[in-house]
Amino acid sequence: MINITRIFDFPYYQLEKYNLNKSLTTKYGNTWTSISTQEYIDQANAISRALLRLGVKPNDKIAVISTNNRTEWNIMDIGVLQIGANNVPIYPTISETDYEYILNHSEATYCFVSDKDVLEKLNKIKDNTLLKAVYTFDEIPNEKNWKELLTLGADTSNQPEVETHKANVKPNDLATLIYTSGTTGTPKGVMLSHNNLVSNVLNSEKRVPFSHGKSRALSFLPICHVFERMLIYLYQYCGVEIYYAESIDKMADNMKEIRPHVMTAVPRLYEKVYDKIVAKGSDLTGLKKALFFWAIDLGLKYEPYGKNGWWYEKQLAVARKLIFSKWKEGLGGEIELMVSGSAPLQKRLTRIFAAAGIPIMEGYGLTETSPVISVNDQRDFGFRVGTVGKLIDNIEVKIAEDGEILVKGPNVMLGYYKDPERTKDVMSGAYFHTGDIGEISNDGFLKITDRKKEIFKTSGGKYIAPAVIENKLKQSRFIEQVIVIGEGEKMPAALIQPNIEFITEWAKRHNIEFSNIDALCTDQRLLDRIQKEIDYSNKGFGNWEQIKAFKLTPDVWSIDNGQLTPTLKLKRKNIKEIYKSLIESIYRS
Repeated sequence: MINITRIFDFPYYQLEKYNLNKSLTTKYGNTWTSISTQEYIDQANAISRALLRLGVKPNDKIAVISTNNRTEWNIMDIGVLQIGANNVPIYPTISETDYEYILNHSEATYCFVSDKDVLEKLNKIKDNTLLKAVYTFDEIPNEKNWKELLTLGADTSNQPEVETHKANVKPNDLATLIYTSGTTGTPKGVMLSHNNLVSNVLNSEKRVPFSHGKSRALSFLPICHVFERMLIYLYQYCGVEIYYAESIDKMADNMKEIRPHVMTAVPRLYEKVYDKIVAKGSDLTGLKKALFFWAIDLGLKYEPYGKNGWWYEKQLAVARKLIFSKWKEGLGGEIELMVSGSAPLQKRLTRIFAAAGIPIMEGYGLTETSPVISVNDQRDFGFRVGTVGKLIDNIEVKIAEDGEILVKGPNVMLGYYKDPERTKDVMSGAYFHTGDIGEISNDGFLKITDRKKEIFKTSGGKYIAPAVIENKLKQSRFIEQVIVIGEGEKMPAALIQPNIEFITEWAKRHNIEFSNIDALCTDQRLLDRIQKEIDYSNKGFGNWEQIKAFKLTPDVWSIDNGQLTPTLKLKRKNIKEIYKSLIESIYRS
């Protein structure tokens, strides 16, 4: 059996152990198109041969920018890595300025893009970069297409050269540069070696209960993000068939078509799924509605391993049969496991989905740690609500005096590309400073309490942990996004982007007429109703932490508008700058 030490060993291992007919599947138009493990490897080798013929050398940087996950991404990834070159994945949604910065900072020589929209953005800055050529995955008139490389690489006469390059790639060699989306400052190029990612896959595998060689996964989180990318390698290692969702909007349809066993998402998407389920339940009447909310109330009290006693478990069995089974059917009918990462998951969602028999296993990690540090696992009492699980194998964590989580292990990055100073700032010997505050229980469960850099002090000297308050507020169906502010001010306050769809329906139900969303967001009746939501949330916090004032923003916070990162985290600095006058009106009026 192949000994996996480099990223490109995964497909060869899959070929030897599982040899899947449907290794990678993407929907083109109305047709799901699959390639086998053998075809995956054959096409990756063709790409390697073509890149060598183009003059690509070890450590050259090849950029890939794709709007959606697709088979071509994986083929390019392996084709690039096999010859010792480095894959530089770029978020499609970042600005043209960031495209230019990353391409120049990485000194990328070739770029592969998915579609016309990305190409148009790239073309605006292409002449300011070192790019020799740009290839597209979609067929676009008068543009070079990636299939030209498959043709260029069809001649196998230089395959021995590919094999020589493969043999020369060492586990600790640089594999990829992943530029952090960054909630502040310019993107940092995280250098990850083959061993960083391979070790993380092998050490995480024991925590995922896949049916090896039989499971199906639906992938839609950006593969340029290290969380999804590592999982894609993990799926390949476990012989899991990978299906790429068309888009987040079509995810529900794709789930019904594919009937996956596993999927991954960030907390905001699980929140949206839950809110839609509750909205449908609210439209029910009579006994059906009563049963629905009885099941919800039951689910919100869920504790694993029968801790609530036999009577609770009896009721839960009824709720699963009458109500929760329909939730599972809505997610394709065969879903067994959902994984969450990138941001804190609300405890109510952990409870309710576990009660429904479709548990979300929350994990923790960062780009700099390849990414997984810890993850929950329902088996062997490895699952605890409100935690990010136990550490995976071969990882060491210690808690600094100020509560910061420090991590040591084979998954810790090589450093930040061309940036020894910033690298030095986050390393203490072999330990990486995560910037997160946390604690470890006596039996090994890691709990994250806040981001060190996000904690601020009011003018009264009281510390505020904004993420905890924001997560509580986002449980309201009225609130889509929220940022807690107040650094150096007399009190904490909040800027809220309301859930436009929900407040529109709410206004109609209450016969509130409005000309546009801006007008509705200043209507005193809506403001009073949202104040009730804030009052309810405030009950769980100390007086100094309670939100004393708020303002609504009628515009939708988005990646394109600069308020959110590609993984839907808040860009706090940007938001404060965008709504500077609104913040002034809270504290200076």
